[in-house]
Amino acid sequence: MSGLKITLLQQPLVWMDGSANLRHFDVVMDKLSGRDLIVLPEMFTTGFAMEAAQQSMPEAQVIEWMKEKASQCDAMVAGSAALQTESGPVNRFLLVTPQGEVSHYDKRHLFRMADEHQYYQAGNERVIVEWRGWRILPLVCYDLRFPVWSRNHGDYDLALYVANWPAPRSQHWQTLLAARAIENQAWVAGCNRVGTDGNGHHYRGDSRVISPQGEIIASCDPHHAARIDAELSLTALQEYREKFPAWRDADNFTLNP
Repeated sequence: MSGLKITLLQQPLVWMDGSANLRHFDVVMDKLSGRDLIVLPEMFTTGFAMEAAQQSMPEAQVIEWMKEKASQCDAMVAGSAALQTESGPVNRFLLVTPQGEVSHYDKRHLFRMADEHQYYQAGNERVIVEWRGWRILPLVCYDLRFPVWSRNHGDYDLALYVANWPAPRSQHWQTLLAARAIENQAWVAGCNRVGTDGNGHHYRGDSRVISPQGEIIASCDPHHAARIDAELSLTALQEYREKFPAWRDADNFTLNP
């Protein structure tokens, strides 16, 4: 398919209360249909909580809920959650299809200014997920600051960022999302939360969808819970890459995790 209908759910999160957050998204996603990809913020079950490294909902419960939503909406449902695994706690980006297929990416760059690296295990695998003819690169919040990790090697069409990105650095979020789109000649979508967390950090949201040329094609007012819809064109992306093939002159290197 050429078009991808994407929905970003810019919403507040209840601090360290997985059941309350799932109930909230049940309401937000009720009767949501006609979409291909529905995106929730980073750590959508808890907020960006270091406590969640030991006290989050079981992975099976989170995945079961996502499978139910994906089937109900006939869309891939994506978002990250704090989860405990055999190798330790991770900030895991889950992508679940209506057929119950589950892909995941563990956040590579852990936010040391909040000591995230002291609580969670860093991922070391870059993941590309294929869905309805699109190649999607899932990334999480702080990953946005590291362009080498998100470099397009001709292997993705859409970079998908989920975040709990605080309001004081919102300009960084907005600027870097556009930069990642332009430099990688790819669609970029960023879904950030709103509201205030348990540590008193405030979030503006500023979720948006950006074209390969850096144009904002969908966004909403800051500080507001919102649903952001956009339709992305794979044909337009391919035509732009052919017309302006900057990717042909990219530096070659080996990525060492």
